[in-house]
Amino acid sequence: MTTTAPTTTTVLDASNVTMRFGGLTAVRSVDLTVNSGEIVGLIGPNGAGKTTFFNCLTGLYVPTEGKVEYKGTVLPPKPHLVTQAGIARTFQNIRLFANMTVLENVLVGRHTRTKEGLWSALLRLPGFKKAEEASRERAMELLEFTGLAAKADHLARNLPYGEQRKLEIARALASEPGLLLLDEPTAGMNPQETRAAEELIFAIRDKGIAVLVIEHDIRFIMNLCDRVAVLVQGEKIVEGPADVVQADERVIAAYLGTPFEGAPGQDEAAEVEAAEAGAAEAHSTTEGDDK
Repeated sequence: MTTTAPTTTTVLDASNVTMRFGGLTAVRSVDLTVNSGEIVGLIGPNGAGKTTFFNCLTGLYVPTEGKVEYKGTVLPPKPHLVTQAGIARTFQNIRLFANMTVLENVLVGRHTRTKEGLWSALLRLPGFKKAEEASRERAMELLEFTGLAAKADHLARNLPYGEQRKLEIARALASEPGLLLLDEPTAGMNPQETRAAEELIFAIRDKGIAVLVIEHDIRFIMNLCDRVAVLVQGEKIVEGPADVVQADERVIAAYLGTPFEGAPGQDEAAEVEAAEAGAAEAHSTTEGDDK
């Protein structure tokens, strides 16, 4: 008896993605795909351009060159439209609503999946009430899934650090993504919390959600991911299974700070890092003006 192998579809296809800040190149001609049912890791030393690349994928930055497709459709350069399309993300620095409850934080993540308008909400029409109940039910399911259901009514600021990370993931999952981007999900965690995060990410993958993760904890990434790509100062130098990447001399050299043939210069990396920080600050200021 023959069995048919499950079909794999490309969820994310980033091709020739380049991001420049003035005359400085933060990300240079990076190609990356993520397939359904995969966990893909993106690693590299500080200043490698990992978060900048994430920002290009999620509409925070518009790539200078290249394109980003989700399930065959080019993504619009607006974060809320990227979320609507089916990509959700967490951030390196936790961005919760500290004075809202755990449940309310997850409900915020549901807004892209509710269709009721302003008047329906103001007049408390039957359609709004039904949608509100459905959102609350789904939010509680996600809190159960992440192990936070017992703390639904707690303020987010009162959660331990590891649980705040879980809450951020639950909020991202509330938008019903097909692809979840995690930016350093274990930063600041102790070994027990890191293990719990690993189990949660495996459970997310088992629900059919593809995952792309940035992480500095090499052991965590190598245990977690089906494939790993390495960025060094904006360029992808290698990609493949964890054991292949770990043994690559260019990866070892990059993490030890040893120059290798064709490696970008350290001075350029420092300039790029400064330019990225300036761009992030400008984006934050623009967001504040918009509000």
